[in-house]
Amino acid sequence: MRHFGLIGKRLGHSFSAKFFNSKFKAEEIDADYQLFELDDISAIDTLVCEHELDGFNVTIPYKESIIPYLDELAEDAREIGAVNCVVVKDGKKVGHNTDIVGIEASLQWLDLDSQPKALILGTGGASKAVQYALKRHGIEFKVVSRDCSRGDVTYEELSNQMIAEHKLIINTTPVGMSPDVDSAPAIDYSAVGEGHRLFDLVYNPANTLFLTRGKERGANTMGGMLMLQTQAIASWHLWQERVEPTYVESRPSALEC
Repeated sequence: MRHFGLIGKRLGHSFSAKFFNSKFKAEEIDADYQLFELDDISAIDTLVCEHELDGFNVTIPYKESIIPYLDELAEDAREIGAVNCVVVKDGKKVGHNTDIVGIEASLQWLDLDSQPKALILGTGGASKAVQYALKRHGIEFKVVSRDCSRGDVTYEELSNQMIAEHKLIINTTPVGMSPDVDSAPAIDYSAVGEGHRLFDLVYNPANTLFLTRGKERGANTMGGMLMLQTQAIASWHLWQERVEPTYVESRPSALEC
C-alpha cells in the first residue's frame, strides 16, 4: 500500500482525506491518505519516515517554511517561493506547486478577458501562487496585508476608490474558513458592485462570508472547491510520475529513515 497525506497545523476543516480516499476506493487503488497536524515543520523528516509517505500535500502555515527541509524543488515551486505538494522518491523529498494549476483553472472559469485590476488579500504561500498566475495573465494587482512591509497597501490604507477600481478581489487568507465562518476580510464591501468578481481560495464553507457580502452587492463570486480539486488531481499526477518537472537543488542530503 502507498501512503499519502496532508501536512498542516490545524486540519479540522480539510476535505482532502475524504477526497483522496474516495478516489482510491472508487478506482481500486491500493493507497491511503491521512491528515497530519504538525506544531512545528522541523518534525517533517520524522513524520515522513514513521508513516512511510510516498507523497504529501502542504497547507497553512507551512507552504513556505517547508522549503529548507526539501531536497529538491521543481521550477514552478522555486519561482513561486511556495510548495503545496511533495513527492518522496529514492529517499528524497521533492517540492512542487500544484496550487498554480488550480488557480489557473479558476481564473479561466472567472473569464478574465477584460483583464481587470486585482486586489490580493494576504501575503502567504497561496498569495504567492496567485501573484504568479496573475503575472502570467498580464493582470495588474496590488497585495493587501496587515503588515505594511509585506504588501503594497494595508487594510487601513485600502480606500473605497481603490476597491471600486480593482474589479477582481481574491482572498488568499484563511479568514472565514471553518470553524471561523462568521469572519470575513476587513474591507469595505460597500465599494463592491455588480462589475466585481470575488474569488475565495477557502473551500470550507463553500459560501464564505466574504463571498456572501460580495453577492449582496451584485458581484460574481467563486469559492475554492474547483481549485482544491484541480490541484489535488495535479498532485496525484505527480505522485504517479505523469509529469516530468525541471528540478533545482534545494538541499543536498537525502532523507535517511
